[in-house]
Amino acid sequence: MPTLLERRLAALDAGDACGAFSRIRRGIEKESLRVTPGGDLAHTPHPHRLGSALMHAHITTDFSEAQLELITGVHDTISGCLKELTDIHSYVYQNLDDELLWAASMPCVLGNEAEVPVGRYGTSNIGRAKTIYRLGLGNRYGRLMQTISGIHYNFSLPDELWPVIARSEGADADQDYRTRAYFELIRNFRRHSWLLIYLFGASPAVCKSFVKDKPHDLESFDEGSLYAPFATSLRMGGLGYQSDAQSALHVSYNSLKQYTATLHDALARPYPPYERIGVKVGDEYRQLSSSLLQIENEFYGTIRPKRPVMHGERPLTALDARGVEYVEVRCLDLNPFLPVGIDIETIRFLDVFLLHCLWTESPADTAAEGAELRDNQRLVVERGRSPGLTLTRQGKPIAMRTWATELLDKCEEIAARLDECHGGWSYRASLALQRARIADPSLTPSARVLEQMRRERIPFFRFAMNQSLDHKRFFAAHPLSPEAHAYFERESSDSIASQRELEAHETQPFDEFLRDYLALPDQGTSA
Repeated sequence: MPTLLERRLAALDAGDACGAFSRIRRGIEKESLRVTPGGDLAHTPHPHRLGSALMHAHITTDFSEAQLELITGVHDTISGCLKELTDIHSYVYQNLDDELLWAASMPCVLGNEAEVPVGRYGTSNIGRAKTIYRLGLGNRYGRLMQTISGIHYNFSLPDELWPVIARSEGADADQDYRTRAYFELIRNFRRHSWLLIYLFGASPAVCKSFVKDKPHDLESFDEGSLYAPFATSLRMGGLGYQSDAQSALHVSYNSLKQYTATLHDALARPYPPYERIGVKVGDEYRQLSSSLLQIENEFYGTIRPKRPVMHGERPLTALDARGVEYVEVRCLDLNPFLPVGIDIETIRFLDVFLLHCLWTESPADTAAEGAELRDNQRLVVERGRSPGLTLTRQGKPIAMRTWATELLDKCEEIAARLDECHGGWSYRASLALQRARIADPSLTPSARVLEQMRRERIPFFRFAMNQSLDHKRFFAAHPLSPEAHAYFERESSDSIASQRELEAHETQPFDEFLRDYLALPDQGTSA
């Protein structure tokens, strides 16, 4: 009997399915800290010339006022997506004066917690809620952790491909079918995301100023840097986006209904340490709520099911009402050797990998498996390049290199079919690059970071600073076209006007707005 992958690949032989297959939809969200010429975290407000961080479609901020988030639109070509990301960077650099975008995921010269400026979004209700959410993150986890930056990769199949795939299974390509398929992808992705952390992790070292008094097992690289000799992505480990409070939380991805139910519990259940922080003390909000999660975006994971939200709508409500539209990959470090942090070869492999996750059998997840996945991620984060590293698969030990090779072998047919639809060998070439990194860990970005620090005898700060300066020179040498510059100028101006209009017409009292905003969807509606 044909496998699920064989059936879905065979379906591409029908009609113009190959043309649709070549039009995978993707977008990128890239975070970067603004820093001074001396490498300190910038304490200037979000630059006015970059528009409204609340309303701009392409330029906003993440946790900190100094943490830019640059967002592309949805593209059906990799080149178009990267061109737009490059153009956004160029426009930003033209409006940063003497500041830089920090090239690395891990920050450096930050000062103390209180000196990290939280993002500000104006006086509208939704703008105030966004700021209070960030204040809550700072009060719960510390502001330093929130300055870690990364790249989020958004992925979906084109609308015209879904009926072709569904017919191969005798199903209708309705929204319920698509939602189920994306949850299948997510379950498989979580099982195998350690591979992406190994291949693309680029944060094996940190500044001692970031670690401060936190407990750790890192070694001294020099007077200013700490590292782990075989680490891949400290961003994805205990010093990064991890939460002790969330460690016992099992979120099920077996269906939208189960996903909603398990998140609902974390959103509704008060958490005593957060109750002690207080929600509104006097006239000051310290967090949105005292639940384990203020909102669903607080749940840290390597991937999320997503659906665009309407103004003032929370993500879980959008998912519950309209199903999954795309997935957001969240485990990618900034590659400090690349001006925009990611390149075409990485994206080609991501597409192949995600299609493998979507088109192979995906058993239901369990809490026990979730614990196994967390252990595998920790091992690859801390010792991914260690010779002979062993992971656990379905309760049994397996050499990481053996498992990685098996996964790449299973991706080969997908890469070949993508090449057939696009013409050429580029997807198989990208797969070959990843095979080389499995065979030779010195080719990984994490190894290259440490090798350059050793060769040039520089601390992590100087390495990241040098890369940041190189990127600034790159964008100075590649200015925007007049047409693209005019477009971003209009976007910035229009976003400021939109925020002013929103604030001018705000009538609902904030406490009432917050009550409505935090209301959870009814548990009986999810598919």
